[in-house]
Amino acid sequence: MQLARSMLFNITLYVSMLCYAIVFAPFAIWDAKWAVKACHEWCRFSIWCASWMIGLKVEVRGTPPVDEVMIAAKHQSFFDIIVIYHAIPRGKFIMKRELIYAPLLGWYALRAGCIPVDRGKRGQAINKMKADVEKGRSYPGQLVIYPQGTRVAPDDKKPYKAGTGFLYNQLGQTCIPIATNIGHFWPKRGYLRLPGTAVVEFLDPIPPGLGVKEFMVKLEETVETNSDRLLAEARGPQ
Repeated sequence: MQLARSMLFNITLYVSMLCYAIVFAPFAIWDAKWAVKACHEWCRFSIWCASWMIGLKVEVRGTPPVDEVMIAAKHQSFFDIIVIYHAIPRGKFIMKRELIYAPLLGWYALRAGCIPVDRGKRGQAINKMKADVEKGRSYPGQLVIYPQGTRVAPDDKKPYKAGTGFLYNQLGQTCIPIATNIGHFWPKRGYLRLPGTAVVEFLDPIPPGLGVKEFMVKLEETVETNSDRLLAEARGPQ
């Protein structure tokens, strides 16, 4: 039964994305603020649907930032993107350049201020990302980056990429780490979505001014420790 509900929810998620994109498109062409509003409204609808269609509630802990900061988040599933974007006023995600070619989705992402980056050799990729972020600073908002560069399932370990530290150093902004346990309920692969309470937690800010290595150590320890805590909470007594 839960699999059937999950399948229905997945269909609703993507059909509604198309509907919101089409309805808001004329306004988003005129003013980018409407692209941001469309994304927020769709995220709100998706979170609401998850609560009653699959029994997945959302809890946002901590204080979501409203000023210009860099957010470094744990990435476990597509759903954490939805929850984070809904929680902040104007998220600017660093995304894979390939996504700009996705019909409507890519256009909305660019219109809302997201920053596409190329994959490539490590040094070239970092320099390109830094340059693209500089170009995107004209858009007010919160820059969101996933330090591991991809979705990482709970209990899996992947290194934190140095590009996050270089961006932190370049921007000179406060960094807000985010921990989550969403991957427990919304696996990286497959269609089954589990009921429960998915938590996204905005953690204590990391002030600007640290060296890149010191920052990366602190960021990884903060995000991983707290994500493990939230995962244990989701799993309950063993």
